[in-house]
Amino acid sequence: MSAHTNIFDCLVIGAGPAGLTAALYLARFHLRVEIVDAGNSRASLIPRTRNHAGYPGGISGKELLRLMRQQVAEFGATVRSGLVETIEREGDLFVARIGDETLRTHSILLATGVVNNPPDMAPEVHDEALARGLLRYCPICDGYEVTDRRIGVIGSQAHGHNEALFLRMYSKDVTLIAADGGHDLSIVEQARLHEAGIIAQDGPTASLEIDGETIVVPVAGDKFYFDTVYPALGSVICSELAVMLGAETTDEGCIIVDAHQRTSVAGLYAAGDVVRGLDQISHAMGEAGVAATTIRNDLSRKRLLLR
Repeated sequence: MSAHTNIFDCLVIGAGPAGLTAALYLARFHLRVEIVDAGNSRASLIPRTRNHAGYPGGISGKELLRLMRQQVAEFGATVRSGLVETIEREGDLFVARIGDETLRTHSILLATGVVNNPPDMAPEVHDEALARGLLRYCPICDGYEVTDRRIGVIGSQAHGHNEALFLRMYSKDVTLIAADGGHDLSIVEQARLHEAGIIAQDGPTASLEIDGETIVVPVAGDKFYFDTVYPALGSVICSELAVMLGAETTDEGCIIVDAHQRTSVAGLYAAGDVVRGLDQISHAMGEAGVAATTIRNDLSRKRLLLR
């Protein structure tokens, strides 16, 4: 544990799979770690993940996070609910503010993730559709579960085109619907959709509905019925705190890190979906293990780990 008992060795922001994995490593390194979570982990929205190794039959996102929190707590680290509003430098330390409270730390790991842009639909309908598998956000995660079903993709341009083609490997019945007007596709992209047998339908779409065992996408007075719908509407990358500290990001807003999860700001690290890469639980956990080990080694070089 750090000799400065009023200062944390590392502040982990975000308690999704990346943040909790990093905290587990850090706590087992005998570091003084604090975890702050705003409650927005995308993992908590997963009704059941079946491609996370070690869980035959799958596991819900909420249950996975509960078990991870329990495991972290076995080593003395707990999660506090709250929103880190600002981070500033104070000499060699970082100062994070959560409401009226301030936390001082030698290092910070950002595991703040991203937030999906949802389609037009009432929040309660969205949550029910998600729980029932009528609405899905990750074809890599659960495309297998919709094999040979009627699949709708809401999106346009390259993002919609690419997601529709990806899902075509699971079903011959794929329809790509533009959320706002036309698709704005190149001749080559249009030809690829036609060759794959994917129907491209112009929008705009109205509020999605549930009808029995199907999800309905209303479009210009007509209605399209699907077994499941995938929104391909992009996401908001939660990298504001990194930008606040001057860290480099991509044009999309992903935090740029080196091979050891270091950002361009000394003492600031990032892992998980907030970093460009494969948005998968296993990938986020792998990055977190690398980040935590790097944090430990970097602090050690600064002689901050004397117990």
